[in-house]
Amino acid sequence: MNLSARALPKPMTEFNAPQPTPEVPSSVPEPLVAPAPPDKPALIAPLWHTLLVAALILGNSFLGSAKVGAVHGQGSRILLYGGTFVTQLVLFIIIWFGLRSRGIRMRDLIGGRWEKVEDFLLDLGLAIGFMLVAGFILLGLRIALGTVDLHNLEKVKNDAKQMLGPIAPHTYLEAGLFVLLSVCAGLFEEIIFRGYFQRQFHALSRSAAIGIIISGIIFGLAHGYQGGRMMVVIAVFGMFFGILAYVRKSLRPGMMAHAIQDSYSGIVLFFLMRH
Repeated sequence: MNLSARALPKPMTEFNAPQPTPEVPSSVPEPLVAPAPPDKPALIAPLWHTLLVAALILGNSFLGSAKVGAVHGQGSRILLYGGTFVTQLVLFIIIWFGLRSRGIRMRDLIGGRWEKVEDFLLDLGLAIGFMLVAGFILLGLRIALGTVDLHNLEKVKNDAKQMLGPIAPHTYLEAGLFVLLSVCAGLFEEIIFRGYFQRQFHALSRSAAIGIIISGIIFGLAHGYQGGRMMVVIAVFGMFFGILAYVRKSLRPGMMAHAIQDSYSGIVLFFLMRH
């Protein structure tokens, strides 16, 4: 039987193959997930631990004036330097144990370490610039508080010798020990005040500004042997250190500035006492 070609079924191709039925989007919207709140700063040590460290510092400051008044001669000055170092070392160890109880490393508190020479040079530059700017501002504060009289610099020099003369280095040996103590103070005090207290009070108050202010106040109170007005100046200085640590996210430039500042002050006092 002769069939027409038109009657033959057409071969199935990819164009006329049955297509899958498209999925109909669900009309029910997916539930929205709220973003997680930002991490809140956590306590780096138990609260009782912070109160203990603060009490030890304030007690030592209260006794500081009596210790300075009892300094007479080279032997007593060397004992004072050694006792100051031991006190700061003990506080450092107590803080280290507090951090360890929360699983925090001392390196994390300081802000890491230098990876490149450029990092060290950057922190050194920040330390020098910080000392220049802070020194200029603090000079204005001291003039306002009456601890500096630019019209009578001789009186300023005599006041410094009278207040700090007993603890100022008088010999080259004492000057060397004072510089060594200053370097250690730059390390220990920045860890104690800007590393420990500042972060702890930041976590307690949920405010970085309050952490900076309270740690600065404690820093000022820790220098009771310098008198009330100078304690105010030192407290403001401590707040400046706190701002530097917060902005840089590291204690290293503050450590360098602190060590240089204390060493410079000791050398100036050394020459004042010798001349």
